[in-house]
Amino acid sequence: MKVIHVLNSREYTGAEKVVCQIIRDFQQDAGMEMVYCSPESDNIHEMVEGQGVTYIPIPKLTPGNLKAVLRREKPDFIHAHDMRASFVSALCCGKIPLISHIHNNAYDARGLSAKSVAYLLAGIRAKRILWVSRSSYEGYLFHRLFAGKSRILYNIIDAEQIRAMLASDGKCYDFDLIYVGRLTYQKDPQRLMRLCAMLRDQKPDLKTAVVGAGELEGETRALCESLGLEKNVQFLGFQSNPIKMIHDSRALVLTSRWEGTPMCALEAMALGTPVVSTPSDGMKDLIENGVDGYLEEDDGALAGALLKIIRDDAHREMLSRNAAEKFRRINDVPAYKRAIADCYR
Repeated sequence: MKVIHVLNSREYTGAEKVVCQIIRDFQQDAGMEMVYCSPESDNIHEMVEGQGVTYIPIPKLTPGNLKAVLRREKPDFIHAHDMRASFVSALCCGKIPLISHIHNNAYDARGLSAKSVAYLLAGIRAKRILWVSRSSYEGYLFHRLFAGKSRILYNIIDAEQIRAMLASDGKCYDFDLIYVGRLTYQKDPQRLMRLCAMLRDQKPDLKTAVVGAGELEGETRALCESLGLEKNVQFLGFQSNPIKMIHDSRALVLTSRWEGTPMCALEAMALGTPVVSTPSDGMKDLIENGVDGYLEEDDGALAGALLKIIRDDAHREMLSRNAAEKFRRINDVPAYKRAIADCYR
């Protein structure tokens, strides 16, 4: 059986990690072949092929480009990730069964919009639809039309790979906070800068690492400078292996407007690093407030939670233990693989 995973991204972040995780899970299965197809990107090429995954680059995700790949590769299934890739795949799939996999609660598909209407075609053509959180499913305007073919499937990560990545980095880091993610509207990095300014007023030697890139990087750096945070915030760009940085930091912070189930949050929990986040979508299914991390809407409450973690070693250790224990409980790799395999039957 051959499965082609279709994405519309040139960056290696959450959904891309999920796809590589799925492909690695099935690599040893006899008779199973999976390939990764997305717009051409050196970053994707390095990260994907570095994991032994076959990468098929295309100039741009268009029906014409994807049809050419499908004619050449002749897959038995198309597994499309997120709404744009699912829509283009629906235009091209013909008789090839389509699996649609939605990785976040798309802000612009919650109401009547071009995106929510376009995804109707993908939903109709799809054999199954996977949603990474209940909020991503319920947030889509027309989700009730697809109740019979939908399934909530929370993300998982490869704990062994995380341990190997941790061991491969011999450096020591001393960050109070770390942010890992794209610098985009969804992630609200400007809010992160304002939050760091509040924390700096209480802790002048605050050290924050920003790992990631995106279209708001210039704007975020400018805000950082205008708030006088140059000595407190380090912009580290994309990092192929930020695991040791997350492990050594006192807390992982997310300021997202919406989310699915962030892979960086799962990685932090696996490493015992407390997560402090806005109560966005899938995070509400992941974190129990004050037990294994914090979910706060107000900036003052976010800052208070972070300061408590930074300053109170015993409290941080309690959150760390509980986060690691929850991760072991929820990260059921065999069950995840069975759910994916079910879609291909």
